[in-house]
Amino acid sequence: MAEKKVTNFVCTVSEPQARELEALLRERGWNFSELPYAYWKAVHPVEKVNAVLYRSGKLTVQGSGTADFVMFVLEPEILHTFSFDPAGGGNVNGSAAGGVSEAEEGPIDPHGGIDESGKGDFFGPLAVAGVCVDEHSGPELRRIGCCDSKLIKSSARIKEIAGRIRQIVPGKYAVVLIGPEAYNRLYAKVGNLNRLLAWGHARVIENLLEKVPDCPRMLSDQFANERLIERALMTRGRGIRLDQRTRAESDVAVAAASILAREQFLLGMEKLEQEVGMPLPRGAGSQVRETGKKLFEKFGAEIFSRCAKTHFKTYQELTGGGNGGGEERLS
Repeated sequence: MAEKKVTNFVCTVSEPQARELEALLRERGWNFSELPYAYWKAVHPVEKVNAVLYRSGKLTVQGSGTADFVMFVLEPEILHTFSFDPAGGGNVNGSAAGGVSEAEEGPIDPHGGIDESGKGDFFGPLAVAGVCVDEHSGPELRRIGCCDSKLIKSSARIKEIAGRIRQIVPGKYAVVLIGPEAYNRLYAKVGNLNRLLAWGHARVIENLLEKVPDCPRMLSDQFANERLIERALMTRGRGIRLDQRTRAESDVAVAAASILAREQFLLGMEKLEQEVGMPLPRGAGSQVRETGKKLFEKFGAEIFSRCAKTHFKTYQELTGGGNGGGEERLS
């Protein structure tokens, strides 16, 4: 089967890179035009490729000539990176088409976004974060490359962007980190992952509203039962408008929250790895089971209550016990 050709590429460019790119394209005869929320749109007069530079700093490249343009012009002459995969991969600064959730463009109204990290990982904590943005901080977050944290494969890059998020929205973010021991106690009490997630989201909303009481609404990813968060809210949070939708990470506030949550999950994993003396794989696949076997042989079943989510089916497979409902994970 022939490889799928890349016809779309997205990355973030700095102001100097943007100026350099515009000068280069004009020098080489590209045709420029205006586009809403963009500095410009440029189309090559012969090759089937066009580029749009949005005011957020996001650059999109589209057309059948995308791969050649990225590999032979954009990366070597502007980005000075060489990590583009013409078979459909991306790099730490950009990504090719194929399931990529791009950040939304356009004006930003004041609102908050909530997201979590770690719910599908057998090892490690659950982190829930919230960020409030407005018409000033939102574009700045877009400019530094805020997107769904799942699209950022580098842990160092997650930590770097998380630090810049805190600088852009000082005092307008909140994080709740639920370590494995607390997670397992909560799960035993509520008996359902969605209820536990709703509890975490509600606590973040309450903490965020204490810092930003005039935030008019909160956005999160779609829950199986959207009323779970509302029921978990206390007095302060019950007056706020809650919006839920699929792929909410395309919203800049939710994207920023996803990065803060991912950073805290990664830091929690690093601490646990130091405690158990070995790397802990992400997810719930074969590598996780292999590591689990080593931990079980070294420490016994008790270790999992301290470093893992014991309601996962993985726990039963490793111990032969039944400390959970057999739920593997929620994707």
